[in-house]
Amino acid sequence: MVMEAIPFVLVGVLISGFIQAFVKDNWIARIMPKNRVLAILFGCGIGMFFPSCECGIVPITKRLINKGMPLHAGIAFMLTGPIINPIVLFSTYIAFGNDWEMVGIRAGLAVAVAFCVALIVSLTFKELPFRVQDGQAAAGTEQVSVRRGRSVPIGKKMYEVIVHAIEEFFSVGKYLVFGAFLAACMQTFVPTSYLLHLGSNPVTSSLVMIALAFLISLCSEADAFIAASFRSTFSVGSLSAFLVFGPMIDIKNTLMLLGTYRSKFVFVLIALVTVFTLAGSLIVGRIFG
Repeated sequence: MVMEAIPFVLVGVLISGFIQAFVKDNWIARIMPKNRVLAILFGCGIGMFFPSCECGIVPITKRLINKGMPLHAGIAFMLTGPIINPIVLFSTYIAFGNDWEMVGIRAGLAVAVAFCVALIVSLTFKELPFRVQDGQAAAGTEQVSVRRGRSVPIGKKMYEVIVHAIEEFFSVGKYLVFGAFLAACMQTFVPTSYLLHLGSNPVTSSLVMIALAFLISLCSEADAFIAASFRSTFSVGSLSAFLVFGPMIDIKNTLMLLGTYRSKFVFVLIALVTVFTLAGSLIVGRIFG
């Protein structure tokens, strides 16, 4: 798991570094829609342009929010980014036998869940729920802004990118390693056959697949191949729950979130994602069952 996730964490922290060094605060504020609903839809859509799985999306989201993106738009981006980016959608297409139906179901359900969760978050949390307000980062941003006024050389900006990426990598990396260890323990000591036995009706079937997605903690680029192996056992609805919940919330991702955001915010986020994923998977099961 660690070896699978590290490349995407590196991509995430490098993108975060580029955002820190090259993206001006007022630029994000200028392109962000003022309307709450449009801002959430904007956050859902830009994930298509970030080839990062859930392992690297947390530092990118934190940096965008620190740069002025509203919390609700950032959460929408964080939840959809690991699912609707082209790499993940193409891997889903291949995993399900070159069938676009499951690709559409996965992307559509992900956007619907992220939209509902982000909307409730925007109404519930009025302040940024970061565990530690990054005063050092803020000071660094001010220094960068001052230097930009004097036309900072590209070499210094690239140095900033590397320094920021290294600091972010070691900050996030410890949660990744510990989360992967916990997920490996779950896979070793919790029999998958026991979970499969619980999936006897649509509700418990989706709940079992949600639990499985959380425990296995696969990267979103690979989880579609695991989901496809359950096609003979689980319905389309429960498979969609697996494909949507896992990239949004899993063990390693949860620990990264707890290292970045306050515990109350993380637990509310997990609860909302669980409820809306379950509800959405039941609707998908009725339509495509």
